[in-house]
Formats: sequence, structure tokens, C-alpha cells
Amino acid sequence: MHCPFCRHTDSRVVDSRVQEEGTVIRRRRQCPECGRRFGTVETATLSVIKRSGATEPFSRDKVLAGVRKACQGRPVTEDDLQRLGQTVEETIRASGQAELDAHEVGMAILAPLRQLDEVAYLRFASVYQAFDSLDDFQAAITLLRSERDAAGMSVGPASVDH
Repeated sequence: MHCPFCRHTDSRVVDSRVQEEGTVIRRRRQCPECGRRFGTVETATLSVIKRSGATEPFSRDKVLAGVRKACQGRPVTEDDLQRLGQTVEETIRASGQAELDAHEVGMAILAPLRQLDEVAYLRFASVYQAFDSLDDFQAAITLLRSERDAAGMSVGPASVDH
């Protein structure tokens, strides 16, 4: 690490602190040449491999933009979206992989989105699971209903919003 003041090629770590739930390390450094102190921030980078083969850094903002479209017109708050973005990023980082396919990122969104809003989930799933027909939607709806019923959360027709 070059000193930002005198450009000396070495520095000594004086203090390290983990922040943002372990995804960021802030270090206080001191230059042995000029004696001045400066700070650095270290983060582990995640890369997403797109369908075209191009690689780009993971972006929580891009995740939220896609989910925001699926949630359009739904009773989902910005705080809900931010929590979902945090959950997705934590899930991806916990996988231990430095590079992920874009499809894997989309799949990581499905579970927390399903808990947040089933309609938004179906909208999003139709893209990432490549629904081709009404039968694909019907199968997904049937699965949602059966799992909801199995969990004892059956919803009658009176509570359906239009």
C-alpha cells in the first residue's frame, strides 16, 4: 500500500476493525517514512458472470432494480426492498463463491421475495425460471397454494385482494 502523502511503498497496520457484518475491514495505517497515518477500506468482491460471458461486479442496486419492477403496484415498502437486498447479498456471500452466474443471483432472490409478496414472486419467477406458458404459471401457483396450506396458512376467498 503506497502512502498517499509521500508515496512510500510500505505501510504498517496500526488498527483493524470489521464493519458491515463482516463484509468490510477498515484499517488504520502508518507510513514508516513520513510517519503520517491514513485509512483503508477492504471489501471482498463478488463477480457476476452474465449470459454473454462478460463479468461484472455484484451490485445490490441492480438486484433491487429488478425486484422493484416485480413489486410495482404491490404493498411493498422501500425498507422491505432494502432488507431483501441485504438478505440476498448475505446469501450470495455465504455461498463462498467469488464468481456466480447471473441466473444464480436471480434464483437467490426467489425465496426472500416469495416471503415478501407472492404476486411479486410469481412475476420475478416467470423471468428467472423461464415460464413459457400458462401451465408454468398454474404449476407455480399450485405449488404456492399447497405449500401455504401445508404450513397452515390457508387463505379463503374473502381475503383475496383485487
